[in-house]
Amino acid sequence: MSDVRVLLVEDEDDLRMLVGEALRMTGYRVSTAADGLQAISAMEREAFDAVVSDVSMPNGMSGIELSYHAARLQPRARVILASGFARAQLPALPGNVIFLPKPYRIPQLLALLPERAAPGEEPVVA
Repeated sequence: MSDVRVLLVEDEDDLRMLVGEALRMTGYRVSTAADGLQAISAMEREAFDAVVSDVSMPNGMSGIELSYHAARLQPRARVILASGFARAQLPALPGNVIFLPKPYRIPQLLALLPERAAPGEEPVVA
């Protein structure tokens, strides 16, 4: 089992379950959150190698705002923001963010995540 930890933040229940399960099946350790407040709480409790979030989320915090919290709470984590809007339609993204256009396929997401560590190796975090 991989030691690479991923926090998946997605407000759509079905999509959160589907993507979370796909990541688990490929060897990632996945925690999920339905919104930015849940994600911040998770980041305060444990370390993640990657934070994957939708840009548009409910409850007053966008994925862009969440990425600033991730930079502060999880400075070593790779931050990936997904959106159905074109990047040009979004406000400026923080420099630490990788943009993933929606709809995406699981292999596209996997290509952006930190590599899974081989047994006995430290996780690779870029």
